Amino acid sequence: MLDAYAGWRLFYGDIHNHCNLSYGAGSLDEALHNARLQLDFASVTLHGHWDDMPQDDPALGYLVEYHRQGFTRARAAWGGYLRRIDAANQPGSFVTFPSFEWHSMRYGDHCILFRDIATPEIFHAAHIEELRQRLRQHPQPSFLIPHHIGYRQGFRGIDWRSFTAELSPVVEIMSFHGAAEHSEAAPDYLHAMGPRDYRSTAQYALERGHIFGFIGSSDSHSAHPGSYGYGQIAVWARALTREALWEAIGARRVYAVTGDRIALAFALNGAPMGAVLPYQRERRIEVAAAGAAAIDYIEVLHNNRVIQRETPPPAALDLSRPLKLRLELGWGELETLFDWDIAISVEGGELLGVEPHLRGHDIGIPDTTAATPCVLSHLEYTAGDNRLRLRSQTPRNGSVRSASTQALTLHLRGGRSTLLQARVNGRELRLPLADLLAGARSFYTGGFVSPSFVFHRAVPAAEYRHEFTLRHTADGARRDWYYLRLRQRNGQWAWSSPIWVAGV
Repeated sequence: MLDAYAGWRLFYGDIHNHCNLSYGAGSLDEALHNARLQLDFASVTLHGHWDDMPQDDPALGYLVEYHRQGFTRARAAWGGYLRRIDAANQPGSFVTFPSFEWHSMRYGDHCILFRDIATPEIFHAAHIEELRQRLRQHPQPSFLIPHHIGYRQGFRGIDWRSFTAELSPVVEIMSFHGAAEHSEAAPDYLHAMGPRDYRSTAQYALERGHIFGFIGSSDSHSAHPGSYGYGQIAVWARALTREALWEAIGARRVYAVTGDRIALAFALNGAPMGAVLPYQRERRIEVAAAGAAAIDYIEVLHNNRVIQRETPPPAALDLSRPLKLRLELGWGELETLFDWDIAISVEGGELLGVEPHLRGHDIGIPDTTAATPCVLSHLEYTAGDNRLRLRSQTPRNGSVRSASTQALTLHLRGGRSTLLQARVNGRELRLPLADLLAGARSFYTGGFVSPSFVFHRAVPAAEYRHEFTLRHTADGARRDWYYLRLRQRNGQWAWSSPIWVAGV
């Protein structure tokens, strides 16, 4: 990666998601189990309070009671939740933070994230400044992180007029609600809460001089932190500890991803993402990226306008460099969860690593009875071993535009004669890497519309890695900002936090 990131390591997490301790499906233990499978750190969030909940519309009666029940459960669970979150914290292996969510029609929803010790109870606040004052008085550090900002102000979208970076160094621009970079960003807002409004987006706020980093979090309600495709936060930190992650988030050395562990480094005149620099007319911009799949393009934006678009150029196949190969499971017409048991070994090659892409139920407002069973997976893999085992579950896809599949990506080194030996629910397969370099191979567990699986095309390093440098100049008439937008061919995204350059 770039010199500006020397001494830092890249970690992935989800600091906003839910389970049945407030309203959601699945237990806290199930949520922590799922988080450990594919994240370095997590906070399972309890729904805390909604002072200005609309109550005068008879059509919303069910919604009022649904939230009240959730808040009651959260307050009753809070003390035990804090002890269990603290016990799950394992520096260097898996890090946890406590958090709760504060709802507001006027100011938008915010997650209160605590570094070490949270408040002894979930507190109420009628307005955003009261909330900030409560956090200022708390003896332990906390962040106040806006989320699903893109809804119209007054309808639980953010009120940028009341925003301050004092306790909010970062803003959640991606979750299962969709992307709020701008009003035409992908993924779109499709939740029942409504569409996006440009005046609530990140680009609108940047135009008005606000400084904040970009993060993603899933907002999953099915005990599945990091639920694939919903959103995660990537952090450049010195170590996997609460203190190191906290320092990196406060410095805005973070970026948002939808699901794949896209490695993204971005520097301007030797400074990393999140930096605020003095005026310099000449700007040298460095970009280095490694995707989990083929990169479609990387865009550099200056003051919200694209000034450079890069696509990895065609290159001859080089099998001395690693490949990435994805296995995806699901589909079918079954109404119930389908169980998968998969074992894979690599013959005549080397398995360098495994990246899970696991998800929970695609539910935004689960039943208050929490009757929905939690999707659970188990992954057995040891670095340096040439084999793995995955046990997982899939429901049928919710619609023709809503995936419920599970997947993992193998990081491989091998030649055309390398073989993948796979056992899928007792079925034996031998797949030459030469075939998978040509294209995807799909299989069914039974007959027509039975659950099925696919080994996607093996992607060479030249397609998933790209680096470039460009130069840009500006007259200093205003404070400028730059950030990156990356899209993979499989539809997964990443957005870097901006770098700002002061005006003259």
